[in-house]
Amino acid sequence: MKKLVIVLGFLSAILAVVLAATPLSKIGYIPSVAALIFGILAIYSSKQKQGSKKSIQLIFLLTIIALAVTTYKSVFNSVEVGNTEELQEKENESQEEAIEELEGLELDESDFE
Repeated sequence: MKKLVIVLGFLSAILAVVLAATPLSKIGYIPSVAALIFGILAIYSSKQKQGSKKSIQLIFLLTIIALAVTTYKSVFNSVEVGNTEELQEKENESQEEAIEELEGLELDESDFE
């Protein structure tokens, strides 16, 4: 039981660190919470059997790093909207071009039948 919980804790903590470093950092909270839960379960299972606690400490260290990076990115990253005037002008130009193309077409009623 202890080994399974430690392995799941490591996997969750590593996934949390990887997600925290990518643009998908907001999803990093989910494996971080899972790693914390697995770390707590590992602590309780290690109290019953005396053994090395270095792996459990590493799980908590990775989880804290992931939570810190994820929180930092969510607080200090702001979404900036670019120059919308240029986009609006391009949209108007494409609409005008489309209208000109449609006006240039010669359609007969036989085309619709």
